Amino acid sequence: MLPKRLAAEFLGTAILVATVVGSGIMGTQLTDDLAVTLLINAAATVAVLGVLIWAIGPISGAHFNPLVTGVAAARREMRPTEAGGYLVVQVTGGVAGAILANLMFALPAVEPSSTIRSGWGIWLGEVVASAGLLLVIGALTRTGRGHLGALLVPAWIGAAYFFTSSTSFANPAVTIGRSLTDTFAGIAPASVLPFIGFQVIGAAIGAGLTEFFYPRPSGAPGPLDLPDPVHLPQDPRA
Repeated sequence: MLPKRLAAEFLGTAILVATVVGSGIMGTQLTDDLAVTLLINAAATVAVLGVLIWAIGPISGAHFNPLVTGVAAARREMRPTEAGGYLVVQVTGGVAGAILANLMFALPAVEPSSTIRSGWGIWLGEVVASAGLLLVIGALTRTGRGHLGALLVPAWIGAAYFFTSSTSFANPAVTIGRSLTDTFAGIAPASVLPFIGFQVIGAAIGAGLTEFFYPRPSGAPGPLDLPDPVHLPQDPRA
């Protein structure tokens, strides 16, 4: 049922953003060492993402990311109305998650970030992070190994936290949510649109690489060409 899938996407995105923001706040409270704070932030994000994909994947596919939903819609793996619903709940979930994290640490519910994140190096980092994420997801899907998503998707995000200049946002809903907290994980509202623009570019590159390395067999129907379109299970428990 679509309402159940939308609720799952909202919850998953909210928890993901609450973890990103909350662990950043906790890190700064525990230490003044930025490297240790980033490690705490990355470890918490990787852990919760794995849990969320495992728990919610069988329900909604565990997108939690407008880039993933957008690529699925472009490939006709989702109906436009369904994809639109996913996008709405992902963004609102991201906002709710940031508010939740702020409130848990006795901060204002909404406090726009003052952290400017801009420049070609950082934007290139977002392209790389987003392209890699979509390639990993595409490879898992096309090779029928979706059950490994709870391990490999967090592994990519965890690695990209440290090797990309942007610390791997790679998610418009997360980016919007993080603009509402003036804490370690925050991003100034003025930096949001460029970030999202380069994330979209990265997603297009990742989708293109998926088609190049893992093409759908010639003449094979897409999911929406089947008589009774359904979500392919992401986990053996589905």
